[in-house]
Amino acid sequence: MPVKTTTKEIQKDIVSNMKLWQKIENASVASTGKIIQKTDNPIIRMVMEIIQQDSQMHYRVQELIAESLEGKAVALTPEDVRDAWSMIEKHIELEKKTVEFAESALKALKGRKMVVQEYLLNYLLEDENKHNHILESLGIIKKGLYPYG
Repeated sequence: MPVKTTTKEIQKDIVSNMKLWQKIENASVASTGKIIQKTDNPIIRMVMEIIQQDSQMHYRVQELIAESLEGKAVALTPEDVRDAWSMIEKHIELEKKTVEFAESALKALKGRKMVVQEYLLNYLLEDENKHNHILESLGIIKKGLYPYG
């Protein structure tokens, strides 16, 4: 199979991959829904609900990627960033506090054999760290839009 070299070919492949990936996300939503229906265990249900919601959000992100490559204009202007940045900075501070809470709770549980609580707190910590990472990445985009400020 020849390597795709033109931007148009690469874009077409990515769109195709996003659409296939969306089908997998839909299957994930259906699968987690079946598991949720099958169990009354609150831990299993919670994990399946988390995965289900993540899959739904992944689907939306894949849709935006595909649409942006198929010609629907998607842009982030300096004005968009400027208008929201002070609120984003405040949100970054909130996210940092949630990481501190999770880390503190995990430290308190260390060695206590409270595995379910540790499991759930580790999930929260990872998710809050993910939020911090995507916000930091948005800051990198901001620097690209405002190279001198």
